[in-house]
Formats: sequence, C-alpha cells, structure tokens
Amino acid sequence: MRSGVRVGIDVGKVRIGVSRSDLHGMLATPVETVARSEDAADRRRIAEIVGELGAFEVIVGLPLALSGARTASTADAIGFAESLASEVGVPVRMVDERLSTVSATSALRASGRNTKKARPVVDQVAATIILQHALDAERATGRPPGDTVESSIGP
Repeated sequence: MRSGVRVGIDVGKVRIGVSRSDLHGMLATPVETVARSEDAADRRRIAEIVGELGAFEVIVGLPLALSGARTASTADAIGFAESLASEVGVPVRMVDERLSTVSATSALRASGRNTKKARPVVDQVAATIILQHALDAERATGRPPGDTVESSIGP
C-alpha cells in the first residue's frame, strides 16, 4: 500500500464533494463541498486543497449505469477529471462510483439527517465513499485503483 494523502472527488452538476485520506491510506474523511463553476474556479479550489493537504494523487468517481454502460454523467466526469489533471500537478485516477450517492444519502438518512437540507454534505459523503472504496481496493490488490487520466490540455 502506497503511503501519502489522497483526495477523493464526487463530481456533480451543481456541487463537487471533496474528501481526503489519512497519510497511511487507511481512512477517508469529508473535507469540503465546492460549487461547480464554468470558469475553472472549482478546479482551482480543488488544486488548492490538494496543495494544502500535500496529496500525491486525486481519485475522481466515474459514474456508470448499473449495467456498466456510460451515461451523460460519465462524459461530464471524464471531462472534469481531464481538466482537473491539468490544474492539480499530481496524478488523477478515475474509479467506478456506482451507487456512491445512493449510499451517502442512505447513510445520512440512517443517522437522522434531513437529506434535502444536507445536500452539500451528501456530496462530501459520496466523495468519502468513493475514496474509501479506492483505498480498500488498493489494499486488497496491491495496485493503484482505477485508470489514470491524461490532461485534456496537454503539456
């Protein structure tokens, strides 16, 4: 298992959930919800978080249909991850995130939170679930999870 902080990202149309791992890559915790923007302010804020935490990698959730097929959200997340890769200066990887938002909503509801009022928190919890899944997968296989994203802008 590689050591170092990782940042997890749940890309939504309105908000982006951000989480982080501990230095040993054992546990993911929520960090922040960033407003989605057209002017790259969202990606700059995530790059700031990556720098502040000294993260060596970013894990972005790849939303697929339950069948595994790609959707409009898949294309949006891939485009966001490619753009993010040119901002953060560390590798960006995409991992399957099927049902992460559903799991996050269920967890919040089970804890007694009103999910309508807690929408920004749902995004952070979804990012935490995505990152924890990636950490667990790496621990189980000994290999980095998902696939590396290339910058859409290039060098």
